[in-house]
Amino acid sequence: MTLAFVGGSHHTVPMALRERLAFSADQAAEALRRFRERFPGREAVLLSTCNRVEFYAAGEHDAVPPATGQIVDFLAECRGIDAAILKPVLAGESDDAVARHLFSVASGLDSMVLGEPQIVAQVKQAWSLAQENNTAGPLTSEMFQAALRTAKRVTSETAIGRERLSIPSIAVADFARGVFERFDDKRVLLIGAGKMAGETLRYLREAGARDVVIVNRSAARAEDLAGRLGVRAARFSDLADELTRADLVVSTTGATEPVVTPELYCGIESRRGGRPLVVLDLAMPRDFDPRIGSRPGVWLYSIDDLGAACNANRKARQRELPAAVAIIEEETRRFMGDLHHRSSAPVIEQLRAGWTETGDVELERLFRRLPTLDDAARREIRQAFERYAAKLIHRPLASLRSESHSGPPHGLLDALRRLFDLKD
Repeated sequence: MTLAFVGGSHHTVPMALRERLAFSADQAAEALRRFRERFPGREAVLLSTCNRVEFYAAGEHDAVPPATGQIVDFLAECRGIDAAILKPVLAGESDDAVARHLFSVASGLDSMVLGEPQIVAQVKQAWSLAQENNTAGPLTSEMFQAALRTAKRVTSETAIGRERLSIPSIAVADFARGVFERFDDKRVLLIGAGKMAGETLRYLREAGARDVVIVNRSAARAEDLAGRLGVRAARFSDLADELTRADLVVSTTGATEPVVTPELYCGIESRRGGRPLVVLDLAMPRDFDPRIGSRPGVWLYSIDDLGAACNANRKARQRELPAAVAIIEEETRRFMGDLHHRSSAPVIEQLRAGWTETGDVELERLFRRLPTLDDAARREIRQAFERYAAKLIHRPLASLRSESHSGPPHGLLDALRRLFDLKD
């Protein structure tokens, strides 16, 4: 086994457990550092989004990746969860199934919103974090580069992502509009200042929203986003007052605990005067305690509430799936062929080195017998030897490449080792 994967998504892991399993950027960095210390020589990338937590591991020779059970135990330990709870909901894969899954994820085929574009940036960020923490290596780098190439092909060669639908767009179109007919007379509160907040605000502005305020724990980030989007920023300490005035709240922070608790909301509920409040909680873990959804006049929607709308979106794009799947299969074969070919590199180097050494010995013997040769003649003879050796070695190398596309060329490698007396 060279590649290993353990992960779960909105398909298999309930929201309450996904919240506990989710990693912030700092937590993911710490997990990667811990993995590097525990499994030296192995590569690892951790992808954690609102809909999935996935761990990719890789290694070769004496440093093969841990077994999937070990990875489950490792994730459970990192998040303080009983591994027995995780094992039934986390899937494990190896080798070509790992690459195929990553390519599907990066292309948006495994997303809640089929073809949604944000996942590509999240895959890039996960790979970048692994590079920063020295757990990315040649195997994971090649695989993630291939995943991004595959995603680009799916986007350009199919219509799956043409409408650029996303979780924010569906949240606004299918949920906020289900309560409010218009947004130009509504006060909108954005909690969080990341990419999800910015994209959601863009859809709200297109829908007519004008009165928008942003709060974020980092005042500088709130002011920066507000300045770029032409809205107002408020202090995070004023969150209760802003909730009092809001008609629609979109929350997208990376907090590990609820930002709005039942106590906070009940403290401002009477001041709202019974006005309806729509909350689009797009964070994972959730920013709003789910009990707030039972309060009078509150429509609280979370990531998982988008499921029905996303299923309708998936059916509309279903016709494009075969073309996208064909691209993923082609790129998986291409990547695994290149990966298997890597295993033949030591044999190729030994073949070339042996033939070069033999040729050099014979050339020196020839030049000693023909001392009258000038430098130009010696160069011409040496080049002829090298061309002859290259032609002789071309056939076995071509056979190795061809065999690699069907799987690891162990049989052919063993035959070459025996025929040419090559040592491991």
